[in-house]
Amino acid sequence: MALGRTAKYYRDNPEARDKRLAYQREYNKKNVKYRQRLNKFNRQKGTYGNGDNMDACHREVNGKIKIVMCRMKKNRADKKQRKQQSNG
Repeated sequence: MALGRTAKYYRDNPEARDKRLAYQREYNKKNVKYRQRLNKFNRQKGTYGNGDNMDACHREVNGKIKIVMCRMKKNRADKKQRKQQSNG
């Protein structure tokens, strides 16, 4: 299988590859902490691993970030926000 364009670029530019990998390490750490917090909330609510297709997500309510239960396959955008986008 041949290398793609991006793989060739990073193979030929080790400085760029190191910069990208450093960024990815930090980004992945942030996402792991984010998911740990949501999984803990799911376990407390009793919905972790029970097959109800519910998941914790962050939603902004009155200017504050709040953890709420959402359907995993549903668009999680706030309805009010979607309505404003369609009007404006």
